[in-house]
Amino acid sequence: MTTASRLTDGIELVVDALQANDVETIYGVVGIPITDLARAAQAAGIRYIGFRHEGSAGNAAAAAGFLTQRPGVCLTTSGPGFLNGLPALANATTNCFPMVQISGSSQRAIVDLQRGDYQDIDQLNAARPFVKAAYRIARVEDIGRGVARAIRTAISGRPGGVYLDIPGEVLGQTMEESAAAATIWRLVDPAPRQLPAPSAVERALDVLSQAQRPLIVLGKGAAYAQCDSTIREFVEQTGIPFLPMSMAKGLLPDSHPQSAAAARSLAISRADVVLLIGARLNWLLGHGESPQWSPDAQFIQVDIAASEFDSNRPIVAPLTGDIGSVVSALLEALAARPIQPAAAWTEELAERRARNDTKMRERLAENPHPMRFYNALGAIRSVLQDNPDVYVVNEGANALDLARNVIDMQLPRHRLDTGTWGVMGIGMGYSIAAAVETGRPVVAIEGDSAFGFSGMEIETICRYRLPVTVVILNNGGVYRGDEVAAGATGATKASRAEKDPAPTVLNAGARHELLAEAFGGKGYHVSTPAELEKALTEALASNRPTLIDCELDPGAGVESGHLASLNPARAAGSVNPPSGAG
Repeated sequence: MTTASRLTDGIELVVDALQANDVETIYGVVGIPITDLARAAQAAGIRYIGFRHEGSAGNAAAAAGFLTQRPGVCLTTSGPGFLNGLPALANATTNCFPMVQISGSSQRAIVDLQRGDYQDIDQLNAARPFVKAAYRIARVEDIGRGVARAIRTAISGRPGGVYLDIPGEVLGQTMEESAAAATIWRLVDPAPRQLPAPSAVERALDVLSQAQRPLIVLGKGAAYAQCDSTIREFVEQTGIPFLPMSMAKGLLPDSHPQSAAAARSLAISRADVVLLIGARLNWLLGHGESPQWSPDAQFIQVDIAASEFDSNRPIVAPLTGDIGSVVSALLEALAARPIQPAAAWTEELAERRARNDTKMRERLAENPHPMRFYNALGAIRSVLQDNPDVYVVNEGANALDLARNVIDMQLPRHRLDTGTWGVMGIGMGYSIAAAVETGRPVVAIEGDSAFGFSGMEIETICRYRLPVTVVILNNGGVYRGDEVAAGATGATKASRAEKDPAPTVLNAGARHELLAEAFGGKGYHVSTPAELEKALTEALASNRPTLIDCELDPGAGVESGHLASLNPARAAGSVNPPSGAG
């Protein structure tokens, strides 16, 4: 008499496949058809962090990928849940963060004939334009293969977002446990090294050796690579000034004597040879064009994807390979070809840096009341200088632009912000991921407008008792809170306009700290730098969820931060008057 083999189902196989590939945490929002998948994962020992919105869960998964070099996993429901997660997945792809979004979906036979199934949407094709790759698992026996393929694609080469579609019917399919075990496997070397060609290394050093005013630009790709000591050794051996992009701050300390961060404009405009390490010549670097850059500047670029070269300016010495391997090869070759920037160049940058540092200290010493951005950030800076291991998350317009310059970083991968797309709403997701993945305290420096995109995740922070302190720089508006509503013509329109706030105005009297108190956290409302410094010091010491509402002058701030030039110009008389105007 034959004993029947035990059956297993798609849900158990997804969990087994994730565990086989070292997935320790899932970020998501439960619902049909993936609720039991979240339960099974938790029961098996995978930590499940449940969010209030899929966008924040996706942002957390993306940040986890950046911090760990392993794909962060986001789990969503079908239809609207999938769509809510998609912007974060697209943002991960744009920023080169490894991430996998797993979404349940409706029955293919009904969806493909457009018969109107529950949350009926062709999720696979909807995702494809926004991700590195999109896959659908159609049979229970393909679950292990599909998970392995998604993880390898997300992490190999240039990292990015991958969408994995699993219809609810596949999660419910069963197969014999003995046969199922063979369908699960662990990836071998999912992100293999890619060594640069020796001739490419020689070419790059030839160009660098002829430079009088060389500059190294470190991007977040350099931080992601986690070859910190190799990069530092190369920078220090060459003596070349370096400019960190915002998420590369701390790769070498901002206080390092070769840092050109405080002389950014001069460094960019005067450099004659630029070595890009994990940075791209996109809008964040003015596309490499004048007047920001010298028209005669030559560019050397390190990138794992050769297709990135020549995207804006000619790359005279492309270095294809992973950053660790490329910088190691450059460092080894330096022994036979020492490089030394002109003394006049380093002195010029040092002088500008000293001058700008003096101006910064003067701004930080100002003490207007109500507070403005600089003296609020000065108080935060003072506390963080005593706590360099704190992770900083930063978003907003003025809150982002000014904090980037004011808050120095001493350790790598300790600053996370809006990145390549400049997306608002990443704050709470990134903060939660930083706390979960590192176990360290996190301070989120938020504009009041930016906070509103993901503010309900304060409940998530409190529910999981995470050491996250949110500081809201509250000037009561988008950019600033003192804009007067534009007048309208006609009696009805004028009456309505008198009651409605201007498009950029929020609630200047908002007491955001009460949100934390509502969910069991600690709240502070502060109106002076001394109060802010005291509250932040107490919050970090407590290691508990905290929200500090920092009351600023509604007139503080400028429109679009440093990007006002990207708004279409509206010269007087160049637009038609509103309908009904006389």
